[in-house]
Amino acid sequence: MSEELIPETPEQETEENEAAEPIKQRKNGLYPGVSDELAENMKSGWADTELHGLEPIAQAEHTAARRAALSARFPGERLVIPAGNLKTRSNDTEYAFRASTEYAYLTGDQTQDGVLVLEPTGDSGHRATIYLLPRSNRENGEFWLDGQGELWVGRRHSLAEAEQLLGLPAKDVREIATALTEATGPVRNVRGHDASIEAALTDKVTAERDEELRVYLSEARLVKDAFEIAELQKACDATARGFEDVVRSLDKAEATSERFIEGTFFLRARIEGNDIGYGSICAAGPHATTLHWVRNDGAVRSGDLLLLDAGVETNELYTADVTRTLPINGTFSPLQRKIYDAVYEAQEAGIAAVKPGATFRDFHDASQRVLAEKLVAWGLLGDLSVDKVLELGLQRRWTLHGTGHMLGMDVHDCAVARTEAYVDGILEPGVCLTVEPGLYFQADDLTVPEEYRGIGVRIEDDILVTEDGNRNLSDQLPRRADEVEAWMAQLKG
Repeated sequence: MSEELIPETPEQETEENEAAEPIKQRKNGLYPGVSDELAENMKSGWADTELHGLEPIAQAEHTAARRAALSARFPGERLVIPAGNLKTRSNDTEYAFRASTEYAYLTGDQTQDGVLVLEPTGDSGHRATIYLLPRSNRENGEFWLDGQGELWVGRRHSLAEAEQLLGLPAKDVREIATALTEATGPVRNVRGHDASIEAALTDKVTAERDEELRVYLSEARLVKDAFEIAELQKACDATARGFEDVVRSLDKAEATSERFIEGTFFLRARIEGNDIGYGSICAAGPHATTLHWVRNDGAVRSGDLLLLDAGVETNELYTADVTRTLPINGTFSPLQRKIYDAVYEAQEAGIAAVKPGATFRDFHDASQRVLAEKLVAWGLLGDLSVDKVLELGLQRRWTLHGTGHMLGMDVHDCAVARTEAYVDGILEPGVCLTVEPGLYFQADDLTVPEEYRGIGVRIEDDILVTEDGNRNLSDQLPRRADEVEAWMAQLKG
């Protein structure tokens, strides 16, 4: 990785084509400075690369509809939704940037430092403006000297290009702090993404109003539009191919570790999407009993189970969330199959309960009842009835987690929605959620027979509520034990 010539925060206080203060040199840089002759040379001799006649991005009409709904919900108030900034990983290196979900949902843009502002035009209606960094300044050398300049990290769209792509007026984001400082009237801001925006609004917002905006934007995503459903299907399709890649390479994972599985799936995510939607859980053997095992540094052994929980995030930031539990050698042992079949039956019951008019809790309750029945039948809960076990929640020693969650741009989507709209809400067409029951017998659990210990099984699919029931978006991957074995045998050749 090359070393930039300047500090991470250059002086950037002018319009794109105006002269600015010289870019400051980086401490310990190999060049002592920039000669006047070199600075002048770098200003000219560059072709005009402005793009014209650009078509709007695919979701432009959907983002416009989302902004219109937001405008109607908060008439007469200025609304500020930031994309966020780069975060330092170590010293002068940053994490890969991922725009805030709220910003990307309303704009389709994914660039760092962007801010969407809806300014009220009266008692009703808003004028939406997106504030972005323009092309790198060539007059002051920013484009080749700045660590975030065009020659270092790539070309940004000009403001004119952004307007064509996003269907929004675009302005220089370096003007926004002044504009917000001078703003009057009620303001709401999505907090936690941009400290400079929060500083500019410090005396204009309240925590209560800002939280109402955040909650609204979370609940707005409960029902997916056609574009979002297509993206979720795309994410599931790519995820299925990633699982196939893993099965084909299990022999290499056995020779190395769970990290080979992690890397194999990540390759598919980067080829077909933006990234993984969350840290992949590549849990072999007893690691499968740890719900969020993301260290992925353990051994992969024939005869054990592999619990793979992973999802591709599309280029438009919609993620799948799928889990399969696979026999590493391709065949379940009798006990592994017994536990697996119990989880499969629980998932079948849960999926059947997902339909319009049902409550969100119905699929959880249906799955948990099946698992409680199995645990009672296996003698793990004494002589208690299934109803008593469920009343006391005793099955949770081995089922641990809820049976699913909303899914979308965040793997745990709509997370700050009101309880009455989410877990106590009614399902309707367009809702997408996971159904993912599991049984986990910890390696040190003395309350179960020794042969159970260290076995963890979860099966998870992404389920869309439709007009007449549901659709399994991830049904490309087999679930029934015999189908899993046949599928693995075919992939391994």
